[in-house]
Amino acid sequence: MSKFKSPLSLFLMSVILIGLLALFGPEEKVLGANVRVVYLHGAWVLAAELAFLAAGVAGGLALAAKRDLFHHWSAALGRTGIVFWVTYLPLSLWAMQTNWNGLFLAEPRFRLALIFAVTGVLLQAGLWLINTNWITSLANVLFIIVLRAVFAGAENVMHPPPSPIFNSGNFVIIGFFLALILLSLLAAYFLMQAFLKSRA
Repeated sequence: MSKFKSPLSLFLMSVILIGLLALFGPEEKVLGANVRVVYLHGAWVLAAELAFLAAGVAGGLALAAKRDLFHHWSAALGRTGIVFWVTYLPLSLWAMQTNWNGLFLAEPRFRLALIFAVTGVLLQAGLWLINTNWITSLANVLFIIVLRAVFAGAENVMHPPPSPIFNSGNFVIIGFFLALILLSLLAAYFLMQAFLKSRA
C-alpha cells in the first residue's frame, strides 16, 4: 500500500483539510471571525463522542454475538475517541481565549471534559496492556454510558442549550458546521482504520 494511501496518512491529510476549511468559515455578527474556532472545537468533540458511542455499540454487539470483529472495532473506536477527546481540549481553551479573552478553567463542562480525558487515557492504556477482548468491549460500553449520564446533568455556562449553531437560522453557518462534522467523522474513520491495521 502506498504511504499516501495508508489510514494514518489519510487521517493526517484530512486533519489538514479540516484546518484549511476552518480558516474560511463564515463569520458571526457577535464573535466575528473568532467563531471559526468554535465551529472547529464543536465538530471535533462531536466526532469524539460519536466514536465513543460507536465503540460502546460495537462492544455491546461483541459481548452479545461473541464476534472478534466487533471486539476489534470497539477497541479501535475507543482509542479513536480518546485521541479526539484529548485533542479537543486545547481547541476548547483556544475558543475560550479568542472569544472571551480568558480561560475559564472552572467551567463545569470543561472541568468534566478534563476529568474524562485523564480517565479515558488511563482506561485505554490499561485496556491495551490487558489486551482482553471482552474487558475492552465492556469498558467501552460503560464509558459512554457514564460519560453521557454525567454530562446530561452538567451545568451549562459557556455551552448554552439548545445548539446556538443549529438554532441560528443561518443556513450558511449550519451547512458549514455540518461539513466540518462530516470531515471530522471521516478523519475519525481513518484513525480507527489505522488502529485496526496496527492490531493486525
